[in-house]
Amino acid sequence: MSVTIVILQPMFIPWLGLFEQIRLSDIYVHYDDVQLPQGRSFTTRVQIKTSAGITWLTAPVDRTHSGAMINETCLVQDNNWRIKHLKSLKQWYARAPFVDTMMEIANQIYAFDSNNLALFNLHAIELVTAWLGLKTRFSSSSELGIAGSSTRRLVDICQYYKADTYVTGLGALHYLDYEQFESYGISVRYMDYEKRTYPQLHGTFTPFVSILDTIANCGRKTEELIRSGAIYWKDFLLRGQ
Repeated sequence: MSVTIVILQPMFIPWLGLFEQIRLSDIYVHYDDVQLPQGRSFTTRVQIKTSAGITWLTAPVDRTHSGAMINETCLVQDNNWRIKHLKSLKQWYARAPFVDTMMEIANQIYAFDSNNLALFNLHAIELVTAWLGLKTRFSSSSELGIAGSSTRRLVDICQYYKADTYVTGLGALHYLDYEQFESYGISVRYMDYEKRTYPQLHGTFTPFVSILDTIANCGRKTEELIRSGAIYWKDFLLRGQ
């Protein structure tokens, strides 16, 4: 039986494209025991579209009590930032047709009783996945006991789950060793994001905002937007030439 796997760092209430990767995967591994990216990253923040333009929702990190890895990163314990995020979302999307649906999900996300960044992000991603009706199996790399780094570790995780297809995003273009995957019979495929448009508040459409934007504007029709496929890596690279 064919098994498709996706392995990604846990992002903060991410864009619709991440859920398209989840839809394509039988197994989705939260890559949580790797170093937290330095500076600003989608691990701790996400874009939101407002009447004043694009802004960011940022999860504040408690640097004093955090380790180097994503699953060792602590969020600020003061819940004021959670309250502020929820108030801002309610304000920004007050005119969206499905604001109540979005706020119900957002309230569940921010009510999660943990200040661990990885766990917070995992909870949000899996909560939205369940709401979308996707049946992907989730795990975390920190639970697997698989050491190493870069392509070698990704291959080992694929082997652990007996996966024969590995789906990834554009960020892997500059570091993946395709021969390592193929020597173990694993086909690498790149996401081919369609970036389908939908009715969106505040001017020109942008696809790179939180899934909360999609839900607020589309409600259950969000499911119809998650349709992108993936392309074999050689064909993907040829298409880019």
